[in-house]
Amino acid sequence: MSQNPFFPENNALIDFSRISASAIKQATDLVMDHAESIVHEITSLDAGQRTAGNTLWRFDDLHNEIEKVHAPIFLMAYVHPDAGIREQSLESIKELSKFENKLNMNVALYRAMKDYADLVDRRQLSEAEDKLLRDVIREFEQNGLGLSEEQRDQIREIQDAISELGIQFESNISSYQDRMVLEEKDMEGLPDDYKQARRTQDGRYEIDLTYPSYFPFMKYAESDEARKELAYRFKNIASDSNLGVLNDLLRKRQQLADILGYSSFAEYQLENRMAEKPGAVWDFEQTLHQRVMEKARKDYSQLLEKKHQRLGQAQKVYSWENAYYKTRLLKEDYHVDDEQVKQYFELNRVISGLFDVAGQLYHLSFDEIENPPVWHQEVRMFEVYQHQQLIGRFYLDIFPRQDKFNHAACFTLIPGKQMRQGYQKPLASLVTNFPRPTGDQPALLTHSDVVTLFHEFGHLMHDLLTRAPFSTQSGTSTKRDFVEVPSQLFEHWAWEYESLKRFAVHHQTGEPLPRALHQKMKEARNLGSGLFTLQQIFYGMLDMTLHDQYDPREDPRSTTDVVRSLQNKVTLFDFTEGTHFEAGFGHLYGYAAGYYSYLWSKVYAEDMYSLFQHAGPMDPSAGEKFKAEVLEKGASVEEKKLVRNFLGREPGYDAFLQSIGIH
Repeated sequence: MSQNPFFPENNALIDFSRISASAIKQATDLVMDHAESIVHEITSLDAGQRTAGNTLWRFDDLHNEIEKVHAPIFLMAYVHPDAGIREQSLESIKELSKFENKLNMNVALYRAMKDYADLVDRRQLSEAEDKLLRDVIREFEQNGLGLSEEQRDQIREIQDAISELGIQFESNISSYQDRMVLEEKDMEGLPDDYKQARRTQDGRYEIDLTYPSYFPFMKYAESDEARKELAYRFKNIASDSNLGVLNDLLRKRQQLADILGYSSFAEYQLENRMAEKPGAVWDFEQTLHQRVMEKARKDYSQLLEKKHQRLGQAQKVYSWENAYYKTRLLKEDYHVDDEQVKQYFELNRVISGLFDVAGQLYHLSFDEIENPPVWHQEVRMFEVYQHQQLIGRFYLDIFPRQDKFNHAACFTLIPGKQMRQGYQKPLASLVTNFPRPTGDQPALLTHSDVVTLFHEFGHLMHDLLTRAPFSTQSGTSTKRDFVEVPSQLFEHWAWEYESLKRFAVHHQTGEPLPRALHQKMKEARNLGSGLFTLQQIFYGMLDMTLHDQYDPREDPRSTTDVVRSLQNKVTLFDFTEGTHFEAGFGHLYGYAAGYYSYLWSKVYAEDMYSLFQHAGPMDPSAGEKFKAEVLEKGASVEEKKLVRNFLGREPGYDAFLQSIGIH
C-alpha cells in the first residue's frame, strides 16, 4: 500500500501526479482485500465481546477505508485528461460499487450489528453512535437482509445491474459530443470574447453543448433558428444511447422495490429521507405549483410582450426563446446587462472574495499550496485553517477541457472522521467550467457564475467544517433532501452588497460595483422566478413520476411520452417534438426519486437565512451558530432537529415564497 498514491500517510496529500491506470487497478484490489480483513475482524467476534469500539466504530472504519480510495477514483473518471486513466477509473468504480453492494448484503455483518444493538444499553451511546446504529440496521434491512437467501441473491444481482446501468448512463452523457458549425451571420448578438474563444481557422465558429458554450448562446444569439437548433441538440444529449439504458434502469429499480415489498422505488428511497413518503413529495410539488403559477404567468406575459415588440404579432414563447427574451428584458426594462455586470467579476478576485466572506463568517483562513501534486496543471490546491489549525484541504479545477465533467460540483474525496491519532482532515474538490482567460482578457464571470461558485462553496464548507465523529455522517453525508441547504444558503452572499463590495471591482478601472447597478440586479433578481420554479417542479415531478407512477414493464407510454405530458401540464412552454431530454438528465441516476430535494431544501435554506438577515449578513455570531448547529454536525443529528435547533422554531414556507417575489 505504501507505494500506491491512493494510500498516503494519515492526513498527507494524495499524489495525483503519480496516478496511472495500473495504480488505480492496484488500489482497487488492495482496498477490497483490506476491507475484507476488517469484515472478518468484526464478524469473528462473539456476541458477548461486542463493544462500540470493535463493532460500531470498526464498521465506520470499513466504509472510511473504501471511501478514501473510491471517491478519488470516482473524481478521476470525470476529470483526468488521460483516456486510459478515465477508462480504468470507470472499471474500478464498477468493481467497487459491486463490492459495496456485496457488503450491504453481508448477512454476517448485519447479524454483528444486530447482536450489538440487542446487547447495548442505548443510553450509554452518544447521539451520533445511536443514530449510526439505527441507520445501519435499517439500511441492511432495506437491502433485504431479513429475506431468504434466494431473494438476497436476486437483490444483489439487481443492485449490481443498477450500478452498472447508472455508471453507463452518466458516462454516455459526459462523453457525448455534438457541435454546431456556424457562419458569422449566425453569431450576431454574441460577445466578442465568446466568439473569439470559438472561432475556427476557416473563420467559422464551433458551438458545443458544454454549459459555458450553450447558455450564453441561448441568451445572446439573435438568430432564432440557430438557438432553436442548438436547444434541439441540447435536449437530445445521449438520446442515441441512453433511452434504452434509462428503461433498463427504471425496470431494475421497480424489480428491487417489488422484492423488498415497496409499492414503488420512490417509496423505497424516501423511507430514509426527510420527506419519508412519496405522498409528502407529491403534496409539496402540487402545493408549490399552485402557489407559483400566478407569478409564472406574469413572467410569461413579460416575455411575450418583449417578443411582440421585436417581431410584431406573437402568440407564444418557446423554450428556446426564454433565455433570450429574459436577457432583453433585463437589459431594456431593468437595465441590467450581463456583459456590463461581468466586468466586475474577475475570477481571481471572486475567489479571494469568497475566501474573505467564508473567513469572516466561520473564522477561517485559506492558503494556496505551491506546485501541488494534481491531475492537471491548471488545478489549484488550498489548505483551510481555523484559529491557526489546519482543518482541511481542497482543489479547484476551474476551466473546461475536452472529456472533463461539464457541470459544476463539489466532490468529497476524504471524509472527516475521528481517528485514534486525531481527526482525519477532510479533502474535497470543486469542479467548475467557467470561461478561461482569452488573449489580454482575464477570466470574467457572469453573476450567475458567481452564484454557482458560492453554491458549490457552500457544499465545500459543509465537507471541510465537519466535526462529525463518523465518516458515514461526515459533511455532506446528510439525507438527500437536506444536503442542498448549506449550498443554497451560501448563495445569498453572492447577492448581498455588504459581501459583494469586498471583491466586485471593475477589472479595468478598479471601480467597485456601483450601488445603483447592484440595486437594479436585486430588482431584476425575480424576473422569471415563477417560470424557473415551475421548471424545477417539472424536473421533480418527472423524477417522481418515473420512480413512483411508471413501470416500463407494463406502461404503454415511453419515457418521452411522460416528459411531453408533464412539460405541457406543469410548465408554460410547449414540449419540443423530436427531443428526448430525459436521456441527458443525469440526475435520474444520482437523484433517483430525489430531485424534489432542490426545492425542498431551498425552503429550509431561505427560512434559515432569515436569521442572518436579522443579525446582518456578515455577522460572525450567526455564522458561528450555523457552523456549530449545522455544518459541524453533518448527519450525526437528525436533519429535522438540526433545522429546529438553528431556527429555534418549526420551519415555514413564507421566506421562500418572498424570496421569489410572492408576497
